[in-house]
Amino acid sequence: MTTPISAAKIEQYKARGYTTVEGFFVPREVQAMQREVGRWVDQGLPRDVAIPDSRQNLQLIPLFPQSRLFRALPFHPRVTRAVSALLGDPVVKILDQMFYKPPRVGMGTNWHTDNAYFHIPRPIRGCAMWIAIHDANRGNGTLKVMPDMVERELLHERDPASDHHIRTWLDETDAVHCELAAGVLISSGRAGPPRAAPPPTPPARAGVGIHFVNFDHAAEDMKQGKRWQHARLTGPGATDGEREYGERVSFSAEVDRVLARA
Repeated sequence: MTTPISAAKIEQYKARGYTTVEGFFVPREVQAMQREVGRWVDQGLPRDVAIPDSRQNLQLIPLFPQSRLFRALPFHPRVTRAVSALLGDPVVKILDQMFYKPPRVGMGTNWHTDNAYFHIPRPIRGCAMWIAIHDANRGNGTLKVMPDMVERELLHERDPASDHHIRTWLDETDAVHCELAAGVLISSGRAGPPRAAPPPTPPARAGVGIHFVNFDHAAEDMKQGKRWQHARLTGPGATDGEREYGERVSFSAEVDRVLARA
């Protein structure tokens, strides 16, 4: 099967630490994900992680216990082939989460590097797939990344605007606004400190982040500890979800299930 990410996109990721892929998911897959996110919001599942004030930064973590669709998503052949092409095998999913920015009161996430949480010795061997559940643009607060930072170490501190996030500081002159029509941004664990700007205008925007690592290059505490998810997607031990969830999962079947739901 062909890789759903071009050679040029792979080279951009390896050279600059990020890439974007428009149309990675087909419209019915996007529709199913939008329905699930809407269900979470209607049920009040996302938690406001902002220090109490007039703004909100809603987060849901982890996702796999809340939705069979998102449990199956990392096993989607299109996802596993793309991430395998970027990281090499064996690929393991270590985290999934969703951020929801309500209109007008939505709060941005400050600059940070994912690898400040993960501590992967070779950061380019880990990546985040950020899925724009809704069209993301400057008007509703899309993600920004800083290219060409794969080898840089940045100091972080606790973010006073959040109850558990960290932040760093950057000159934003060269920052790239990653505007996507319900597409995918893939960034390295250290290359692109992502910052989601607040959405100043309706409608609300949601983004799902799924984090992967080449497990041979994971930090030792990540390999041995229980803090991170260990869903094996490729290489030895990969069983299409049977080892993790007691059954083989199918993203396409779960899309059908969500869209058939009244």
